[in-house]
Amino acid sequence: MVRCWWLAGLLVACAAAEPPCRQQLRHLQDSAGIAARLPPRLEGRWVSTGCEVRPGPEFLTRSYLFYTNRLFKALQFYYWDPSCRDPSYSLVIKGKLRLRQASWITRGATEADYHLHKVGIVFHSPKAMREVASRINQTSGEGCRGFLPPGRSWAPGALYEVLSAKTERDCTAALGFAMHELSLVRVERHFQPLLQPQQSGSRLVEELYLGDIHTDWGERLHYRPTGYQRPLQSALHHVHPCPACGIISRADEHHPPILPARAALPMQLSGSWVSTHCEVRPAVLFLTRYFTFHGNNHTWEGHYYHYSDPLCRQPTFTIYASGHYSQGIPSSKVRGGTELAFKVTQARVTPMDQVTVLMLNSSEPGSCGLQGSWSAGEEQDITATNGCLALGIKLPHTEYELFKTEQDTQERRLLYIGERPTDGSSPDSPDKRPTSYQAPLIQCAAASEEFPNYISLKYVGRKDANGIEALKPLPVAFLLFIALLFLRWD
Repeated sequence: MVRCWWLAGLLVACAAAEPPCRQQLRHLQDSAGIAARLPPRLEGRWVSTGCEVRPGPEFLTRSYLFYTNRLFKALQFYYWDPSCRDPSYSLVIKGKLRLRQASWITRGATEADYHLHKVGIVFHSPKAMREVASRINQTSGEGCRGFLPPGRSWAPGALYEVLSAKTERDCTAALGFAMHELSLVRVERHFQPLLQPQQSGSRLVEELYLGDIHTDWGERLHYRPTGYQRPLQSALHHVHPCPACGIISRADEHHPPILPARAALPMQLSGSWVSTHCEVRPAVLFLTRYFTFHGNNHTWEGHYYHYSDPLCRQPTFTIYASGHYSQGIPSSKVRGGTELAFKVTQARVTPMDQVTVLMLNSSEPGSCGLQGSWSAGEEQDITATNGCLALGIKLPHTEYELFKTEQDTQERRLLYIGERPTDGSSPDSPDKRPTSYQAPLIQCAAASEEFPNYISLKYVGRKDANGIEALKPLPVAFLLFIALLFLRWD
C-alpha cells in the first residue's frame, strides 16, 4: 500500500512538472477535443460572450437567432464605450440564410448565401439619433435623403427602417453596415470541465464563427471574408461562468444589454502569454502564438506556429522573432487600449513540411537565409538576409501596436493585441495602428516564472535555440509501464 501511494505521488509529480505554457501549447496541438460538423447546425440563439471591438473602433454585442426554416433575426447593439454599458443604437436585421458547400478557400468553413429582408434601427439617445441621421442624410443616395428631417425629436423606442427589400430602399451604407459575415460559417463543439471541486464531468460548449470584418472601413461593404471574428456562443451551451451571455440573450432592440462593470487593469506585459485556441487569419492562415515580455529591459520574444488545418494539427512552419518595445501610452482613438511601438530585430524560421522546404529552397539568393540549405525541422536564422521575402518578413522593422489587458470570469489575465490588417500588410506607420483586436492570449507564466527555452512543435528529439534538448512530458504509456513494474513487486 505504501508503494502505491508513493507511485501515485510520482505520477502526479511527473504530470505537474510540465511548464504551464507548454501544457497549453500541447493542449492546442491536441485540438482540445474540438469537433466541427459540416454542414453546421445553426438553429437557435447565439450571443456574444462580452463587449466586442470592431475596426473603427466600434463597440458592440450581438444576439443572432436562426430558425429551422432558414430565416434569421440578428440583433446588433452598439455602444459609446468599450465596456458596453452606454448604448448608442440597436439594429434589427431580418433575412434568410442558405448554407452552400464547404469553402474552397478557408478549410473547415462553410460558404453561405444570405438575403436581407429588412433592417431597422432604434436610437437610445438624442445624440445617437442626430449623428446617425446626419451621416445618412449626407452620404446616402436620393432615396435616403431626408431619412430623418432636421429637428425631428427623439422618440424613445421608435423603430426606423433603414433597409427594405420590398421597397428596394437601402440606407445602411452610411453606417458601414454589411452582413457579409454570414457568408462564412463554422460551428465548433467541445466540452468544458465543471469548475466546482465537488463536481465531476463536463458541459457542452458550442461556438459559432462568422466571417471577419475588414480592417479598412472603406473596404468592409464589399469584402468577402476568409477569416473569422470573435465567436458567438450558444445561448443554451456556453462557457460557465458567463455573466454577459444571459444578459445579452434576454435583451431586445428596445432594451439593449448593459454589461457588468469591470475594473480596468494596468498594462503589465511582463511574463508569458499563449493562444487560447487555434486562430484563423484572413488569407487562410491557421496559427497559434506564444509571447514572452521582459519588463525589466523592454525586450520581447514571439513564437508563431503556423498550420495548414483549422485544428492546428498539421504544422507548416514556425517563426521566432525578438526585439524591444516602447513604453505604452493610453490610446487617444480606442478607449481602454494602450499604444506601443515594437521593433523587430531578429528572426528565425523552422520549416515543418516539405512544401515549405521546397518554397524556401526556391527563394531568391540572399532573400531568405542560406539558399538550398532548408530542411524540415531544422531552424535557420534569417536576420543576416534582412528577413525572408518568401514569408513576407522584413528586418529590421517597427510595428505600431494596440494592446489591452483584461481578466476573464475565472480571474485569468488576458492580453489582446491589435488586429492585423486584412490586406496582409504591416502596421508599420502610426496611421496604420490597429483599432480592433485579435483573439486574446492567456497568461501562462508570470514574470518570475518565464520559461526561456524555445518551445518546439515536435516534443520528441527537438532542441531549443541553445542546442539543449527540449523538455517533454513523460508519455502516459511510460508512466503506466512503471506502475505495472511496481505492482509486480508486490
